Amino acid sequence: MRETRQATPGRRVSLRRQLMVGILLPVLLFVGFNTVVLYRQMLRAADTAYDRTLLATAKAIGEQLAIEGQGEQARLSGKLSYAALEAFEADNRSRLFYRVTGFAGEMVAGFPDLRPWDGRMPDRGLYAALVNFYDDDYQGVPVRVAVLLQPVSGTERQGMATIQVAETLELRQTLARQILLDTLWRQAGLVLVIAAVVVAVVHRVTRPVRALSAELASRPENDLRPLDAGLAPREIAPLIEGANLHMARLSELLEHQKRFVRDSSHQLRTPLAVLKTQVQSALRGDVEPRLALEEIAQTVQGATELANQMLALAKVEQLRSQADIPLSDWAPIVHTVALDLSALVADKSLDFELETQATPVRAHEWSLRELTRNLLHNAVRHSPPGGRLAIRLALHGTRAELCISDAGPGISAAQRERLFQPFSTDATDPGAGSGLGLAICLGIVQALHGQITLENRVEQGRISGLDARVALPLATPD
Repeated sequence: MRETRQATPGRRVSLRRQLMVGILLPVLLFVGFNTVVLYRQMLRAADTAYDRTLLATAKAIGEQLAIEGQGEQARLSGKLSYAALEAFEADNRSRLFYRVTGFAGEMVAGFPDLRPWDGRMPDRGLYAALVNFYDDDYQGVPVRVAVLLQPVSGTERQGMATIQVAETLELRQTLARQILLDTLWRQAGLVLVIAAVVVAVVHRVTRPVRALSAELASRPENDLRPLDAGLAPREIAPLIEGANLHMARLSELLEHQKRFVRDSSHQLRTPLAVLKTQVQSALRGDVEPRLALEEIAQTVQGATELANQMLALAKVEQLRSQADIPLSDWAPIVHTVALDLSALVADKSLDFELETQATPVRAHEWSLRELTRNLLHNAVRHSPPGGRLAIRLALHGTRAELCISDAGPGISAAQRERLFQPFSTDATDPGAGSGLGLAICLGIVQALHGQITLENRVEQGRISGLDARVALPLATPD
């Protein structure tokens, strides 16, 4: 036995939540990525600015270098003091250190414990000078170092001095934190604005859905009027149209059930009342027992046929909701029905003719059997003794057509108006039956997307019989 699971309110997926998550999550990811990119760009800009300060410091030191001595005794010298560097310090949170190396790598001035540069200049730099920047540490403190190769010339000698200027990173780190905080505050403000806009827009967009839900909740249980899709957004219009179509089908089904119950109670009341009267009469001895039993049997048979026809009429409605309809050959079904009713044909000594060919259609065998039986039974009932009765099942293009021709009186204009209505047959006709046969045929044909017509056959200006034609679409191969 299959278990039916019902969605609980806690497990339902919120459309508003999905919209907000679907919009805000990409925005947050983009803002986060953009924050990282902006932070790195601003750090590079800050590094460029402070690196220029280091380069200016190195050039200022280089301008104070000179060559002392003559000939081979000429040496690079410079009279520098740390106080000269204070002009290049941005504030008291960072310190500058320097080292000047002579032509032969000798220490000229500065801080001896500052590690000498042993790298190489880049092939292409941002500045016209021979300068390079790198990260290092001095006395266990991280520093940013600018190394400048400064040409120095005298009257008898010239060479390339190496000037290193290092700066601690307190100021850069403080600036980086400030940049990060400013960036985060701006991005947070942007996210809040976007979130507020998204919430407002989602609330407004989902307003028609909430209004539709409120309208459905306030309706009585038997109110199946179509929903108004006039003010609904185009995106939910298909949902409303589908709901309206479903309610229309449900309304039609409920109306059919009401009509079926009404007709059933009305039609079964008469044979049951007759049966009760016949039983009471037999119990009183008003009629002979055998005759009473024959009358009761005839009444029970009529009530049974009526009940079977009403059940068949109710079963026809199931065809409209079925999607998987099997493939059936109509020809052998026609032969079987003709064989079942052969006793009635023989009883009237009818000139019977049967001509069929293979006609595959999408239909249940019981529906084709019920359709053929009702039409053939009506034709036999209305045919005069010794008359002609013909059945032809043939292919016409993309349709299968069944034609049952009898030699009866045909149908009048008054009968045609209510021909396929249930229980519409003239009650004064002893052979009228229940009046459900044609209604069953019409329901089956409509469920199978076919057509049914009953036309008088006119020969030499007079009605010579009735042609009942049914056309059903041929089945296409899977």
